[in-house]
Amino acid sequence: MLHWHHFVTSNNNQGFELSDEIHGLAQWTARLNNAELPAMAVVVHDLLRLSQSETASVRQLAEVLLRDASLTSKVLRVSNSVYCNPGREVIKTISRAVVVIGFDQVRMIGLSVSLLDGLLKDSPREQLQSLLASSFHGAMQARNLANYRALAKKEEIFIATLLRHLGEMAFWCHGGKQADQLADALAVPGVDRDKTVKRVVGASFDQLTFGLLKTWNMGEIGQLVKASHTSSGPAARAVTLGSSIAEAAREGWASEAMQALLDPVAELTGTTPEEAMQQILASTDEAIRVAGTCSNADLAAWIPRTDDLPLDLSELLQMDAVPAQSARSAVQEPLLQPNLEMLKLSVQNMVLMSKSPINVENTLNGVINGLHLGAGLERVMLAVLADNQTRFRARRVAGKGTQGWTQDFDLPCGSAQPHIFSYTLENNEVLWMGTLATSSLLDLVTPDIAGWLGNGPFFIAPVIAGNRRIGVLYGDMRLSGRALSSAQFSAFKRLTDLTGSCLQALSRRG
Repeated sequence: MLHWHHFVTSNNNQGFELSDEIHGLAQWTARLNNAELPAMAVVVHDLLRLSQSETASVRQLAEVLLRDASLTSKVLRVSNSVYCNPGREVIKTISRAVVVIGFDQVRMIGLSVSLLDGLLKDSPREQLQSLLASSFHGAMQARNLANYRALAKKEEIFIATLLRHLGEMAFWCHGGKQADQLADALAVPGVDRDKTVKRVVGASFDQLTFGLLKTWNMGEIGQLVKASHTSSGPAARAVTLGSSIAEAAREGWASEAMQALLDPVAELTGTTPEEAMQQILASTDEAIRVAGTCSNADLAAWIPRTDDLPLDLSELLQMDAVPAQSARSAVQEPLLQPNLEMLKLSVQNMVLMSKSPINVENTLNGVINGLHLGAGLERVMLAVLADNQTRFRARRVAGKGTQGWTQDFDLPCGSAQPHIFSYTLENNEVLWMGTLATSSLLDLVTPDIAGWLGNGPFFIAPVIAGNRRIGVLYGDMRLSGRALSSAQFSAFKRLTDLTGSCLQALSRRG
């Protein structure tokens, strides 16, 4: 637990009036710890503590969030947004939010809202809004990179990236007249930024960041922030690359800075540079949507948009550096979104077919359309057992680029060559691959499977009719690189169960 004596000074000799001229790391740390930031730090610290506890309960999470009625209200507002809750189930309590969108997601929303609100009070200046938007954008990039690599402690990676420039953000938030002086000094063309900051503040912004994180009892986050400047470990790399992507985006999507990041991102995620670019752009779209719901300020307006990028990203990857907002002739294809009405209709039809079966084709159409057009999964496949149950072959597919699977996908079935398709069917498990819970199974994603389907998170589930093993359902968001959601996983499990029920009903009919 944080100690309030770190935050509150006991006499005038230790405190500073906002009009005082102050200089140096110790004085600025004391000034900022006298501001309202420590209250925000307590909430963030307690939410992070829950993320590190294996026994954290919904009640404990609710207790932290319910301390502040405004925070609770905003967490519920974000939980009801289309981004978090595409099924649009009405959420009125924190406990219900956990049931609908998941414990980790609710905690992440609480962390985001606390940090953004804590830093954006009192008509924030443009420097703060711009920097915080860039930090939030970078944090979303880093979290999704961590998700793609199935790294542990995604929340810590998110927060470390968001707070990587905490010292500078706190200065612009509470720097008073000295912030005005620094803004004027930095506006001079050709000025040495680091030397100017050191002259006005008396310390570097990085030093101020580490000082604040230390007094806020956020040692682990501080270590990860420090490591992001020097270490090549996966978590530190995710923080560094997330932050760098957000900074490079300001220079343009085809800038040299952005081009230089594609190979490192591709290396970290095990993808191609073009797939890395797709993932970066999808994470940017996600950051824009979430920033619009997590904060009262219009942070989304400060994040470079992707609307005018070409559909064929190979064109973008080969372009010379151009300004971010330059016009492009092609229009980006809209990203597939969940369609609640289509999903409800698919579920209703399959429930009816499980009671009054029609034929196999209707059943397969129902599950594939429900997963693709209803749940919004970009690529879907039903791979059935064929050749006397010795091989998996693609029976039905949906999504751009999947048609070749019906001819090419051919995977041996049996213990001689263990892989994730056989494992799922033999163990009757519905799996969300790419999460910490399934990290021990990553070796079962063989090179052959990766060759057909690529690398990254996916859903996979067995289709079983009574005691008869039919095959496996597969779904991913690989086209855009967007993160899979808990709502999509729930829909995936529900439609998988209904598929088995429908096929069992058909077998009984004869």
